[in-house]
Amino acid sequence: MKKIFCYVFVCFLFFPNLLPAQNIVYTEFVPDGKIELKYPVVLVHGIARNDSGRGVHPWGRISRILRDNGVEVYYGNTDAWGDIKSNAELLKTTVDTILENTGHEKVNIIAHSKGGIDARYFIWKYGYGNRVASLTTVATPHGGSEMADFFFDLEVIQNDSLRRSLQTIGRLFGDVNPDMYSTNHDLTTRNMKEFNENITADPGVYYQSVYSVMNNSMDDPFFYRSHSYIKNISGNNDGLVSERSARWGNNIIKLPNSLSHQQIIDQGMRRIPGMDIPNIYLNLVRELGKKGF
Repeated sequence: MKKIFCYVFVCFLFFPNLLPAQNIVYTEFVPDGKIELKYPVVLVHGIARNDSGRGVHPWGRISRILRDNGVEVYYGNTDAWGDIKSNAELLKTTVDTILENTGHEKVNIIAHSKGGIDARYFIWKYGYGNRVASLTTVATPHGGSEMADFFFDLEVIQNDSLRRSLQTIGRLFGDVNPDMYSTNHDLTTRNMKEFNENITADPGVYYQSVYSVMNNSMDDPFFYRSHSYIKNISGNNDGLVSERSARWGNNIIKLPNSLSHQQIIDQGMRRIPGMDIPNIYLNLVRELGKKGF
């Protein structure tokens, strides 16, 4: 169990931001209908990622290809290790700035992993149903994370000196308000149960949740241990988020291919057989455009 903890802990905290690009493929997009999006897209990253350009960009080729196809794209500028409330405030500042500078009335938010929770709270907390047209969450642990439970239940995580050390690590990501302890607590299944009971969906916003699962633990070897661990507890998962947790709301999209938590956002820009990751997002924004967003 200690080996599993050490492996997954390193994966969960550091790997997504340090992964080198491999087998980079810039695939030309053949449009299936013109993309006509009324409002700009704001990409909101999850844990252990940042928009500052340090390490591998959290969205791989996605933002570039969206822009190449006429989509106005911005970043959420949230912290890699900020808690839900802190990141919601940062996201509010970002959205306000975008709307003020562009003259748009609303934005479309596409958020990965914990970024989806940050965005849900942001919309609810500030009553921004009149400023957010849609929220698309991608591989978001709406029901909480079994891995967060695992870490939070460890006695060592409650140690004050370790918590201070975690703060220092958070600052290495360039965070404004890093709080790795609270970030982990935010995503426990116990906390997310309470979150879902209190943080309601805004009727003025179109919500949809997108997710994938790994068909086999070796489909992304880096998540072999975490995928196996979660599968024994909750069944199908993407290496960090279970299918049970990712399914939220009335509009749910399960991607047909086996994709891990990092592959679904083109992390590392790897070739995935039978799947062009940026096209997933082009299709998502095209459909948002058809809905008038």
